Amino acid sequence: MAIGRVRVLASPSNEGSSGLVQGWRRLGLAAELQSGADALRTAGPGDVVVGRLDVLPGLDGVEPGLLALLLLERRGIRVVNPADALLAAHDKLRSAALLGASGLPHPRTELLRSGAGAPALGAPCVVKPRFGSWGRDVFRCVSDEELEACLEEIRERPWFHRHGALVQELLPLHGSDLRVIVAGGRVVGAAERIARAGEWRTNVSVGGSLRPFEPDDDAAELARTAAAVVGADLVGVDLFPVGSGYVVLELNGAVDFDERYALAGGSVFGEAATALGLTGQSRDAWRRSTCVSVRHPSSAVSTETTPGTRAT
Repeated sequence: MAIGRVRVLASPSNEGSSGLVQGWRRLGLAAELQSGADALRTAGPGDVVVGRLDVLPGLDGVEPGLLALLLLERRGIRVVNPADALLAAHDKLRSAALLGASGLPHPRTELLRSGAGAPALGAPCVVKPRFGSWGRDVFRCVSDEELEACLEEIRERPWFHRHGALVQELLPLHGSDLRVIVAGGRVVGAAERIARAGEWRTNVSVGGSLRPFEPDDDAAELARTAAAVVGADLVGVDLFPVGSGYVVLELNGAVDFDERYALAGGSVFGEAATALGLTGQSRDAWRRSTCVSVRHPSSAVSTETTPGTRAT
């Protein structure tokens, strides 16, 4: 079925969203980057709005536009990644609760409010913002002394005052993890993220690198299930190998990806567009028409909700 324009609702400063729009345009889709206000003014019947709101630079919530996504849905516009899905993916406390309730493996998690004492989940642990990205303000605390120093350092952070911090169990480190791109309930891309020398975080923004990765059946199924649990249509799922299986580290509703994430014989942009129903073609038909060839332990979750706290 033919669709109208693909309106990617995101900040113009988000390079991943700009790259996604360019990738889809190269495939012939009528894609454009828009603000919530622009989408409300211009979106019409047959259009698709793709929610790609990211975490705020201050790590204290989600970018403006959630209300616009809600209003667009109420008008009958098809929204990919609706507001509740973006919140569930970006709010790591909400993600932990949903993953835990679904029985998916995820690090044990505790919310530490501003002004509270020491967390029940002590060292070794990881301390991070409730709304976080880019590896910023993420601390590995191996000892109680390091944990105390970390809490002292973040005590005056605005994001900590507003939402508190998450304290999670520290998983055994081996310098890499897996990022799986899920679109429309299907794995459309993946890569292994490798930490740079002397760094434990794998984020590309702090010097990490990527290498091709073809997820096995267990990794693919876990990523698809995690995406379904938060209700996300287009999302990155970060997995950490533990023993013979995987643990879901977190989800990203505005995940950055490019053709380095392409699976063998495909295009990650094309596969995502097809999985989301943006091309009006089946996967095999799209591949024939474009002739694209591109390179090649379970943990319980304990969460504490914060009454009256909402993301913006």
